[in-house]
Amino acid sequence: MAAILRKELYDCFNSVRFFVLFLLVLVASGFGIYAAHQGIRAALAESGAVTEGGFVFLVLFTSSFHDYSILTLAICIIVPITGIVLGFDAINSERTGGTLSRLLAQPVYRDSVINGKFLAGIVALTIMVGTTLLLVAGYGLRMIGVPPTAEEIIRLFIYGVVTVVYGAFWMALAMLFSVIFRRAAGSMLVPLVIFLVVYFFWVFLGLGEDVAKAIAPITSGTDVATQLQQAGLQQNILRLSPSYLFQEAYIALLIPMWKGLGAILYSDLAYMLPNPISLGQSLLTIWPHLASLVSLSVICFGISYVTFMRQEIRAT
Repeated sequence: MAAILRKELYDCFNSVRFFVLFLLVLVASGFGIYAAHQGIRAALAESGAVTEGGFVFLVLFTSSFHDYSILTLAICIIVPITGIVLGFDAINSERTGGTLSRLLAQPVYRDSVINGKFLAGIVALTIMVGTTLLLVAGYGLRMIGVPPTAEEIIRLFIYGVVTVVYGAFWMALAMLFSVIFRRAAGSMLVPLVIFLVVYFFWVFLGLGEDVAKAIAPITSGTDVATQLQQAGLQQNILRLSPSYLFQEAYIALLIPMWKGLGAILYSDLAYMLPNPISLGQSLLTIWPHLASLVSLSVICFGISYVTFMRQEIRAT
């Protein structure tokens, strides 16, 4: 499998596709840096990071300018597209070009082919995500002059891991359709349509315009139980979307002042301390989201693995 991994990494890093994707990541990083530069003062004042001793360095990744944030643009949209582009023709391009049968004619196990392609995509995705985070962190360190604390570094690292898992799900989904479909056009269009549905469908319905609106405090009154039930049902529906799961994980990790991901009563706000949530509590909050994203990735890759192992491959 090591030989397949090296071969796929070489092909990936020397392809025009990777250059275009990496250029897109750099442009998105530049936009995020510009947004952080323009909105850092307002974001620091709003989050209370300076006055309440909060996490100043994390504000670089959550600040926005004209309602555009690096997480919304570069991560929530570009990472799934990158994963789909890296995996949509992983198998059917080899089959269409006639190189798959020649490759398997060599002393190479069939499972090494699909495993090597998936691992190569993970490595490329990790490099892109790491580059984005390091660019913003490096420029932000020079801009604000405040070094990150140990907890902030750990939060950013965990966030990077969650982002890679989020992209791995879309890459595994694209590889699944690459195994099923013979043509690259079909294996690219289907996961793209699925991404548009799960990401934009709840936005168009007005259910997910903003996470804060979906979990805003509920007014007290005679219908509190009904409002709580409706808010819980609405949030459970939204959590069917991997994009929404990732967005909630991002909030819990990079906005420690956030008080939770569920419905909150106004009467309960008076008893909440104005302190950031600890790292342990943030991890307890997002572990179901991370487990769901990992499970979806494993399921998609497992189905593509079994399907590929059972397919008949003949020389054409």
